[in-house]
This record gives sequence, C-alpha cells and structure tokens, in this order.
Amino acid sequence: MIRNRQELDKMRKAGKVVAEIIAKTREAIRPGVTTLELDLIAREVIRNRGATSNFLNYPGASGPFPAVICASPNDMIVHGIPNNNPLNEGDIISIDCGAIVEGYHGDAAYTAPVGEVSSLAARLMEVTERSLWAGIDQLTSGNHLYEVGRAVQRVAEAAGFSVVREYVGHAIGTKMHEEPQVPNYWPGHKGPKLAVGNVFAIEPMVNVGGFATKTLPDGWGVVTQDGSLSAHFEHSIAITDNGPEVLTDGS
Repeated sequence: MIRNRQELDKMRKAGKVVAEIIAKTREAIRPGVTTLELDLIAREVIRNRGATSNFLNYPGASGPFPAVICASPNDMIVHGIPNNNPLNEGDIISIDCGAIVEGYHGDAAYTAPVGEVSSLAARLMEVTERSLWAGIDQLTSGNHLYEVGRAVQRVAEAAGFSVVREYVGHAIGTKMHEEPQVPNYWPGHKGPKLAVGNVFAIEPMVNVGGFATKTLPDGWGVVTQDGSLSAHFEHSIAITDNGPEVLTDGS
C-alpha cells in the first residue's frame, strides 16, 4: 500500500501515542513492579489520548488477547500476557504496544533491563536494537524489502546470536498486520521493491541461543525452545522522499 500525506499524518498521531506508552512504561520498570501495572499505565495513555488499543481483544486460537501490551520477560520472545508476578532484579522485559488513531495504527516494542543485568543480557539488548536500526536504514525508495532482514541478520549473527524465524515484521496501516511480511533474516531473494508511502513495522527478535521457539499452554506467550534469553525491538517506519521516517520514536 502507498499511503498519502493525510494517511501518514494519522499514522504519525498513532505513533506519538505509542511513543508515549513506551516512555511511560519504560520509566516505571524496576524490581517489584508487575507487568499488569505496566499494562495499566499503557491503558491510561491510550485513554487520555483518545486512542484505541490494537492489542486488546486481538483474536487468537486460545481466545482474544486480554491486555493492551505484550510483556515478555527473559526467555519469552513475544506475546506475553501481563500478570501480577513482580519483575526481579536482573530480569529483562520486552514490551510490545500499539495504538489506533483515526483508523490508523502504530506498533512498536523495546526490551529493558530490570535493575542491574548481566553483561550478556546488556549485550543482547544492544545488539538487537542495533539490528533494528540496520534494518530501518534499508527502507529507502528503490531498495528491496528483504534487504531489511539481511541487515538485521548480519548484525545479530556477527555478535553470535540467532534471529527468530517464525515471527516477522509486517506492513502496517488501517490494520496492524498487513501484507507483505518482513522477515528478520535473508530468505534467499530480494522481495518487493520499496516505494515512497510504504509503511512497515520492523521488529527483530534475537536470541542468545538457537532460533527455535515454542508456544506456552496459554496459547499466546512464545519462548525460546532452549531457554535462552531473547530481546525484541520494533518501530513503525514510513518511506519518504528523504528516506525512512520513524513514526513511533516520539519526535
């Protein structure tokens, strides 16, 4: 899809709400806080900004998703349901969140330390975020979509980590998940050509160990099969005449 100026303006509004959710939940992360408390913070932002959640009641095989954020600690890759378990010193926590404004979506994620974390956990987060920006740099008119995954994979694997295959990025607009999908690895061909007005959610998920995953009995939470740590970073990005414009960074 090619989004026009009016559509992109609406997506910028949604992106600002998402950026505020990120800022306020990140500020609240500390030992002893629960992910349910972080979800309440996100709900308040959405309500105060007159937005709608695109995560709440999202359909799944085990029923609708019950929260406005996904909260995935340690070896959980994505889709964790917020709960009353307190976060502990040394944990890492991935928060995925979104918002809808005037019918258009924003979607972003980050992984944060809970207090002091191991050097391995810190390096995993740094590498994963760096892989996201390497992917974003590929979002220029005339380039090809799957160069995003090639760039992400190059950064992650150079650090000795692995990139999740089963879960990928996506186009975004009037739906949170639109086609085409955006692999975080090189699938063997270039994919579609990029154009001004395309908007994508780029979201590398990087594991310390292998890239195999398994889904928890709740039908939502996805963890690393080998129990290794995982990190997740995401932004929604529009391709403009001046290159990639990150819509969910709060600027």
